[in-house]
Amino acid sequence: HQKSHMVEKPYQCLTCEKFFKDRSTLIRHERVHTGEKPYKCHECGKSFTRNSDIIVHRRTHTGEKPFQCPECGKSFSQRSNLFTHQVIHTGEKPFTCHECGKTFARRYGLFRHERLHTGEKPYQCPECGKSFGQSGDLITHQRFHTGEKPYQCSQCGKFFCNKSSLVKHQKWHLGEKPYKCHECGKSFGQSTDLITHQRTHTGEKPFPCAECGKRFGRKSSLIVHQQGHR
Repeated sequence: HQKSHMVEKPYQCLTCEKFFKDRSTLIRHERVHTGEKPYKCHECGKSFTRNSDIIVHRRTHTGEKPFQCPECGKSFSQRSNLFTHQVIHTGEKPFTCHECGKTFARRYGLFRHERLHTGEKPYQCPECGKSFGQSGDLITHQRFHTGEKPYQCSQCGKFFCNKSSLVKHQKWHLGEKPYKCHECGKSFGQSTDLITHQRTHTGEKPFPCAECGKRFGRKSSLIVHQQGHR
């Protein structure tokens, strides 16, 4: 059996003994073991193992999106992102979670979702040790340490550390108030404002004063109160 592998794939990796059909593929594979990243982006300095990876990466700088959806015309920088998008048109979700039955268009989407059930958080912040289930959540969290705010509002120029905060802020400019109180019908532009408002109905006061024990429904009210102790 092994001889048939050697005929079809005569090049073997000495580290893991995996076989390859040509020498160039073997050389690329060996970088997995050595950690070598010979392809460097001249724009940002990021390095890559494969030439194909740096080609895809450069599109983040150039804005090039060569893969177009024939259904709606939307363009993508990666073929895999186009395939994921096309599922919106077909509605196909072949990957099912055996825990809760939720379905996903991509295997990786299911893989990430399953961490909600297992509690696995493989992405750890080197600064404070906090762990996350998704790499994107770690990246967003790290911006609290670095102060980086890459998302800018085109209306007023204000910067935000994540896209969801920018989207919520932009609703304020539009006057949009999608968050409605079921108790009194009052509407709010941000979910956090609705949560704070709902405390007027529930009587919840989650912010206690460490000095005298008095509790407040808003953090800002606590801060004003604490100034009286000084």
